[in-house]
Amino acid sequence: MATASVSQALNRGGAFLITDSAPSDVFTPADLSDDQRLIGQTAEEFVKKEVVPLIPELEQHKEGLMAQMLRKAGEIGLLGGAIPESYGGAGLDKVSATVLAEKLAGYASFAVSHGGHAGIGTIPIVYFGTDAQKQKYLPKIATGELLSCYCLSEPQAGSDSLAARTRAVLSPDGKNWILNGQKMWITNGGFADVYVVFAKVDGEKFSCFIVDRGTPGFSVGAEEKKMGIKGSSTVPIFFENAPVPKENLLHEIGRGHIVAFNTLNVGRFSLGAYCLGGAKEVLAASSKYSKERTAFGKLLCEFGLIKTKLGEMAIRIYAVESMIYRSAGMVEAGVGSPAAGADKSKQAMQVLEEYAIESSISKVAGSETVDYCADEAVQIFGGYGFHEDYPVARAYRDSRINRIFEGTNEINRMLIIQMLMKRAMAGILPLIPAATKLAEEVLAGPSFEEAPTGAFAEEERSLAQAKKIFLLAAGTAVQKFREQLAEQQEIVAALANIVMDVYAMESSLRRAQKAAGARGEVAGVMGDAARAFIYDALDRVEKEARTALAATADGDTLLTQLAVLRRFAKHSPLDTITLRRRVADAALAQHRYPFEGR
Repeated sequence: MATASVSQALNRGGAFLITDSAPSDVFTPADLSDDQRLIGQTAEEFVKKEVVPLIPELEQHKEGLMAQMLRKAGEIGLLGGAIPESYGGAGLDKVSATVLAEKLAGYASFAVSHGGHAGIGTIPIVYFGTDAQKQKYLPKIATGELLSCYCLSEPQAGSDSLAARTRAVLSPDGKNWILNGQKMWITNGGFADVYVVFAKVDGEKFSCFIVDRGTPGFSVGAEEKKMGIKGSSTVPIFFENAPVPKENLLHEIGRGHIVAFNTLNVGRFSLGAYCLGGAKEVLAASSKYSKERTAFGKLLCEFGLIKTKLGEMAIRIYAVESMIYRSAGMVEAGVGSPAAGADKSKQAMQVLEEYAIESSISKVAGSETVDYCADEAVQIFGGYGFHEDYPVARAYRDSRINRIFEGTNEINRMLIIQMLMKRAMAGILPLIPAATKLAEEVLAGPSFEEAPTGAFAEEERSLAQAKKIFLLAAGTAVQKFREQLAEQQEIVAALANIVMDVYAMESSLRRAQKAAGARGEVAGVMGDAARAFIYDALDRVEKEARTALAATADGDTLLTQLAVLRRFAKHSPLDTITLRRRVADAALAQHRYPFEGR
């Protein structure tokens, strides 16, 4: 199946499924500027020097300490990345913001608190606030003089945010909105000064408001007793006839969902970057420990099964990092394009909405990778991994929440396919013509089109076949279920898993090819990581497609489709054991993730 060139098709969200890209099209960590690297270094040093020494006290919720840490971060410019310079912020580009998020992940509770303030607690005002609202709040939010938070979830409305029961009615004199209700799981809620709150006007029109701490009738509940991220503040908040000035309505009545969903879209992408940084920290700790601990007269790192764990951790991190920085590069290219308007905040929102699929991928892949790494780290540490005196016990507890907030991973899997189908039906993304062309190819039988050549020829072929497999499985599912496909959640999840693996395969491959072109490292360890990931990913893609096809067809039709699937999924054997060992050796030699900045 010939796919369209990137130069011939707009590089839109989800277009990776049906377009060809070149290594030069993909942004990688090797492309970071000196200024972007400096931002990351500043953030990393701040966490190590200022935050990490206070972890025991932060974990015990020493009063005011986390707020103090955030304000310190604000003093050196680490809180205003999303805020335009005209309102006192740094106005960071998307790549710089990604580096910042990743490097703040040395302590998960601080990363969560930072994201709750500088991310989802700030973005609604940046994107949707009036000039007066921006002038009033953003300069102080940028410095940490005011700390912010985002209030969406409710006891009876977690993932289903539009089912919120918090109400807002206009006061008889027309001067205030009177809020009544409760919000739940509010990060930074215990110490915040500014609350971005969602409520239904007259119980019907989902809207958004800026609420100041100290508002009469507004109160904060006790800190939740959480399994992880114990150093962060998480509380319920309550409104009992709380008057909010009329001018504190954010955006428009009945348009709160636009504020909420665009904010979460930004938050999902950033969460992937935080998770990436967390996964690297866990790998570094595991690598170091495995070189210190002995068993049966040997260092742990000399055992094959330990090397398998370290190698796989590094490979999965490599894939996630490749995806996240590729996406950041695409977003930044969109914001900085000649067609962009003067209002960079508005343009950024529109571009991020364009890449909402990639943002959901970032969230799911990032959170599941750090979870995997933390789990394997505990296994490498053995009994000590289960002991609170060792850092991986905390990492294990802290990592689990990432699959739940910013939209559960189940919700995000649904969104990936729903957004793809919506764009396909609107003609924005030509998935339907691509599926039609594939059907014609299948009917015509095996072709003898020119095979890829070069050092990564097998990986190129696997990537092309994986894209065909998605079109085969998705096309079959859409034909059978049509508008009811969203109700078939198991099938939708299988399709979403294929989409994520395709994006990871292509991002990993293009990055390795770009590195090989720049440094001639055709047989280098980065190439090993890409090859191992792509080999295993194609097997996963085949399995997910088989699951989806078996639920959408039967009889001779199913047998025919499975035969086509086997043809598409065929690939040459690869010694992934040796590849993982080489990747593990590289991590052990550096005591950390081996592809940093490359």
